[in-house]
Amino acid sequence: MTSSILVTGGTGTLGGHVVPLLRDAGCTVRILSRHSRESGDDGVEYVSGDLLKNEGIEAALEGAETVLHLAGGPKGDDTATGNLLQAASRAEVQHLVYISVIGADRVPLGWFRSKLGAERAVADSGLPWTTLRAAQFHDLVLTVVQKMARMPVIPVPGGLRFQPVDSREVAARLVELTLDKPAGLVPDLAGPKVYGMADLSRGYLQARGKRRLMMPVRMPGKAGRAYRAGENLSLEGAAVGKLTWEEFLAERAS
Repeated sequence: MTSSILVTGGTGTLGGHVVPLLRDAGCTVRILSRHSRESGDDGVEYVSGDLLKNEGIEAALEGAETVLHLAGGPKGDDTATGNLLQAASRAEVQHLVYISVIGADRVPLGWFRSKLGAERAVADSGLPWTTLRAAQFHDLVLTVVQKMARMPVIPVPGGLRFQPVDSREVAARLVELTLDKPAGLVPDLAGPKVYGMADLSRGYLQARGKRRLMMPVRMPGKAGRAYRAGENLSLEGAAVGKLTWEEFLAERAS
């Protein structure tokens, strides 16, 4: 049993599901957060620090045997992860678990490159490690289609497809991996269905009782070609979640 776990990004969407599962498994959990928070009566300790600025990491790692690295942002994941890894090596961490994204090695966009850089840093760190690549969460897709639905006409990039997965299912898988032995790069975790952008938008509009016109648009450049080729998908060899986009929307509506 892992006795002490440091979770980065523990106050985010994924962390909000992961931390209670770790506590239920009997783990001592510490959360590294950029903002100071008082520890509550849930048994979780909060420590302040900043991975990008390389501040507070040493203190956060004190006594931690395992690190579950969930923290991420629109840029700088490779730098933040490198700072964490250097401190974790000095602290002799026994297992580092990292959450990445499907297509990190195939989609030519800055965020994907940053995730790939972080993956490589983890693999080359000398620490025992596990990395899980997951598809986009339902929560993220919902945010995107909500913003698009505010427009009178919704642009629909041709060939853009997603395989959204429920964040709770990703959290459960991460806890399994965290409590197990280091396993390297494990099979991807994707949702049960592939949707075009139009399908996702229609599902949201139907669930909300709204109507919008849709206009096909073409994604240019290398990124457009990668998405049309399905490089952000994992159609073979992936673990598959259970909750569909439609079921997720029905939950939110209720």
